[in-house]
Amino acid sequence: MTLSADTMYNALLRKDSSFEGTFFAAIKTTGIFCRPTCTARKPKRENVEYFHSQKDAILHGYRPCKVCSPMTIAGDYPAEIKKIIARITDNPLEKVKDGDLRSLQIEPNRIRRWFKKNHGITFHAYQRMMRINSAFKKLSEGETVSSAAYDTGYESLSGFSDAFRSLIGKKPSDHSATTIITITRFPTPLGPMFACATEEGVCLLEYTDRRMLEFELRDIRKRLNGTILFGTNKHLEKIQKQLAEYFDGKRKEFDVPLVTPATEFQQAVWNQLHKIPYGDTVSYKQQAERMKNAKAVRAVANANGFNRISIVIPCHRVIGSDGTLTGYGGGLWRKKWLLDFEKKNK
Repeated sequence: MTLSADTMYNALLRKDSSFEGTFFAAIKTTGIFCRPTCTARKPKRENVEYFHSQKDAILHGYRPCKVCSPMTIAGDYPAEIKKIIARITDNPLEKVKDGDLRSLQIEPNRIRRWFKKNHGITFHAYQRMMRINSAFKKLSEGETVSSAAYDTGYESLSGFSDAFRSLIGKKPSDHSATTIITITRFPTPLGPMFACATEEGVCLLEYTDRRMLEFELRDIRKRLNGTILFGTNKHLEKIQKQLAEYFDGKRKEFDVPLVTPATEFQQAVWNQLHKIPYGDTVSYKQQAERMKNAKAVRAVANANGFNRISIVIPCHRVIGSDGTLTGYGGGLWRKKWLLDFEKKNK
């Protein structure tokens, strides 16, 4: 249902938290935009316009309010989703059924809808992925197929083998021929992101609405001969911690291990991106010149576009020769926000 201007203005006057995330109020006289719960002095009705996302407000030239910080994460996951994800992460072997959800006063249909919308899979499929991920790690550590099966809650070897083959594409005994790529989803001030990591390091960090995301996921699966399963590992935990510090303005460099399979030229381009200081920008032409290949501007821009690890490999710091913002897969509004944010915190 579309909210009327009167409804949104009254919610702004009341600082009504039930409207958090449904609209942002932009103040024409100050050029800032706010959450519905902002505690700053309220503007006159005629001086307010409304947007459904931070992106829309930024694209219309408004700046985030310093009082209510509309670009920070507001509540991230719903409380019941956070509770269930934590429960499964802490104990991936547990089978959480509809009856268990109801005993926690959680409506199963709500959980199912959320997982389908945000992960593209069912809640029970998510649980199966977590269990197979755990079983794969046990096999990699030398456990037998039968031990891995029963330790992860399967009641028969045939059921385990069928589930393993369905998700991995191989028999459990052939696990060494496959790389597990663990994926997790987490909130950020610029919208939710997916991060993927092997046991060696992070291989993808992208916004969930990135247009090339499906291609990138297929590409890393092919390059790493891997299977993507939901779960967590030490590298995913580290990148989330370091990104939180970055968005708090407390981190300017990242030291999480990266896995970036690519051509030699792409690797060279991405290495140059690492050399652009926090808060600075270079043009695509300057980036090519620094690689001693001044005529390769278009090739450099294309290689930047194939960067699969946003923010950490800072392709957002490359702009057009005339100073315009171009070519960012996460959207130019995010590129502008990141550059403004870094310049402010430099």
